[in-house]
Amino acid sequence: MLGRSAEQRRIERMLTDCRQGASSSLLLHGEAGIGKTALLDHAAQRADGMRVLRVEGIESEMELAFGGLHQLFLPVLDVLDRLPAPQAAAMRAIFGLTDDAVRDRFTVGLAVLSMLSEIGAEAPLLCLVDDVQWLDRPSADVLTFVARRLRAEGTVMLFAARDGAHGSVAKGLPLLHVEGIDREAAAALLPGLPPHVAEWIIDQAQGNPLALIELPTALTPAQRAGQLSPLALPEAPSPLRGRLQDALAGQIGRLPEATQTMLLVSAADDTGDLPLVLSAARRCGAAIEDLEPAERAGLVSLSGEALRFRHPLVRYAAYQGSPLARRIAAHEALAATLDTARHAHRRAWHLAAAATGPDERVADELEHVAEWAGSRQAMASASAAYERAAQLTEDPKRRARLLISAAQKAGEAGQDERCGALADQVPLPLRDPGMAADFARVRAVVELGCGSPATAGRILGECADLIAPSRPDKLASLLTDAVHAAFSSGDAALIGEIAARGPDLPVLAVPALLLDGEVSGALDSLRELVRACRLPGSGLMDRLMAGIYCHLVADHAQAHEIATAAVALCREQGISGWLPTTLHLLAEVELALGRFDQAHAHAAEGLRLADYYDLAHRAAHLRAVLATLAAVRGREEETRSLAEQALEYTRPRGVGRGTANALWALGLLELGLGRAQAALEHLEAARREAGHPLLARFLLPDLAEAAVRAGHPERAKEPARRLADWAAAVSRPAVAATAHRCAALTGPDSEAEDHFAAAVRLHADGGDFERARTALVHGEWLRRLRRNIDARDHLREALETFEKLGAEPWARRARAELRAAGETHDPAHPAGATDGRINRLSPQEREVVRLAATGATNREIATQLFLSPRTVGHHLYRAFPKLGVSSRTELASLLAS
Repeated sequence: MLGRSAEQRRIERMLTDCRQGASSSLLLHGEAGIGKTALLDHAAQRADGMRVLRVEGIESEMELAFGGLHQLFLPVLDVLDRLPAPQAAAMRAIFGLTDDAVRDRFTVGLAVLSMLSEIGAEAPLLCLVDDVQWLDRPSADVLTFVARRLRAEGTVMLFAARDGAHGSVAKGLPLLHVEGIDREAAAALLPGLPPHVAEWIIDQAQGNPLALIELPTALTPAQRAGQLSPLALPEAPSPLRGRLQDALAGQIGRLPEATQTMLLVSAADDTGDLPLVLSAARRCGAAIEDLEPAERAGLVSLSGEALRFRHPLVRYAAYQGSPLARRIAAHEALAATLDTARHAHRRAWHLAAAATGPDERVADELEHVAEWAGSRQAMASASAAYERAAQLTEDPKRRARLLISAAQKAGEAGQDERCGALADQVPLPLRDPGMAADFARVRAVVELGCGSPATAGRILGECADLIAPSRPDKLASLLTDAVHAAFSSGDAALIGEIAARGPDLPVLAVPALLLDGEVSGALDSLRELVRACRLPGSGLMDRLMAGIYCHLVADHAQAHEIATAAVALCREQGISGWLPTTLHLLAEVELALGRFDQAHAHAAEGLRLADYYDLAHRAAHLRAVLATLAAVRGREEETRSLAEQALEYTRPRGVGRGTANALWALGLLELGLGRAQAALEHLEAARREAGHPLLARFLLPDLAEAAVRAGHPERAKEPARRLADWAAAVSRPAVAATAHRCAALTGPDSEAEDHFAAAVRLHADGGDFERARTALVHGEWLRRLRRNIDARDHLREALETFEKLGAEPWARRARAELRAAGETHDPAHPAGATDGRINRLSPQEREVVRLAATGATNREIATQLFLSPRTVGHHLYRAFPKLGVSSRTELASLLAS
């Protein structure tokens, strides 16, 4: 560990903090052989009094779903008995201990977090994950998901990955770049060598510790003694990795042939399961005594029933340095040894590794592996199995079907780039209309995920035209997906084009009629669609679109019911990929209803899921919702950050709806802060991005108010008129109330009183925030007419509501107006005092406190927020003193006030 003092100190500090109950994680990254594994070994040596769990990523087992997770937790599987039943069942299923399916990947993530918490309760825990780039993707996803949520479990997680790979497999972890050691430290690793030999090795190794150790062993005795020049090399030497591999291969090549065979079988297996390796090696003519020369050479170490290579590069050299025929024989021997149903997936992959050409039998086995992995939400592994099966079949039609399945699973795993690459391999043209429809969906997933949602809609619409005569059964679902993509883009012309393809389908008739201005007919079709959605077996996409349409026509109560049911359906059936989308709809509806806490909780959950799945498109929409909620509460920095992140994604891709929503958040922020001109500019830009008036109607109340406050009443009249027309068409009290408020703002004073009275009456069953805004505007109008006593009643009502909602900029405006109306002191509002204390909490503490006040247990809160129960307890321990409470009962009473 020469030259590694800084890295050692950081790791030791993490271990010290862990013993005091804190948790942390760190990803060490650098080139091969640079010393990452040695630093993990150092951590293990310094972990006095701690439980140590370790796993190494294995290149040949990257597609064995959850193999790494199983290896990590194999010594502590008894902890499963202490987990909640759903979590324990999920872990047993992914470990192959039961035949159950796993519907929700997040149950697995929560189960692993719970396992770490349970183990950490007994003693501080150190988890070491080496060669993350070679860990199977489901295991890597779960472990990094958990590492990002460590708080107070008494756990340290250290990951190591090669440069160039860590960004994709361990996103969001703290990083430590492990660089080469200096020449002085390098020289200390080369005692006894002639100076010119040592200098040559230092130059070649470039600070890589493993190279400094391995290159001398590759020299002959004469070269080590300096009698022959080691400099007789080509002028353009191969990269370090190649030279190092050559050195290792030379070392292995000097071992007895039977020992080389034993190393090859061990490398091909890669699990370190010694009984399995010995059983397979016997089929290749090797035995346990043949491991002795490799042990003496320090290439492997044996302990109990485990075999471990000194370094992953040794394993790589043992495998790659063997002739192809021997590698095939090793995989065949391992497949023959793994002859039980429990190991069917590993057997299939060994058979695939041994295949040198098409083999339908192996393709069949791999397809079964893919189905097994898919049933356990291991979509990346399922995709890899489908792809390899496609490579092993000679049937073009079957190859196309398997590649499409591989692409679909890649898309569900968040691997949009790979999804597109697999789609490019599908042999065209596809003569089967059903397969063509599935292929169109794959292409649309790629576009919707990282390209243009409008293009996704066009792809689906064009496919619908092609398959309509032969597969009418596929038509409705294709067009529904297409109109959803079009709505996501905000392209009204495209929505109309797609809707025109199925005028008899309510899901398409609603937008077609709305775009044509036939609101009454659209509402009739929407009622029909909502009735259909309540029937058993109705599809998720129909429900989603029904909720979007109800929200669009301001039937927020109905939209909330549908969105809530859609979220529940995704949770119950494990449709995790669509959960962020349904949560986005639910959050938008709750925002419209003025239920800001619930909206924030659902949008934050949706964003966590979208980021986890790499659903950048949906994440942008969710950030826009969170930006709007932050704007209402006057959190300027948070609003701008979220809105800018959303716009960074939506603008280049023409996602008009997402761009309009992000700009709306910025406009609402400025309006609340009293910067009306800036608000007007943002809101008018949002209206342009929204495109069609139908899609911009949610902006009209704020547009009218911003224009009036900015001193441009002429720019307020047209939005106010359009809002009044829309209120008359949809007959929704909430819309009518805001229309009357805007009419009072833009019309003559002689009519304003009647408009305000009508608005107050219509707000009776609406959201608190909009009612308070009407009260504020009414109070301001009365004060301007010097009716100060009347004004105070309305302004007090507005202030109390804004304080209760945490809408601080609006509360400041109400206070200022009250003072101007002659109020000599702020009224004593318990809600305001409560909000002041709540504002002392961190965002995470606020979420935990909100759920605890509902009576949820620590485990239930942990499940919803993707934390461990111990972290939840830690947040409550910190929050109670800030709030001045000592129990959950007091907490519920405080928040209820």
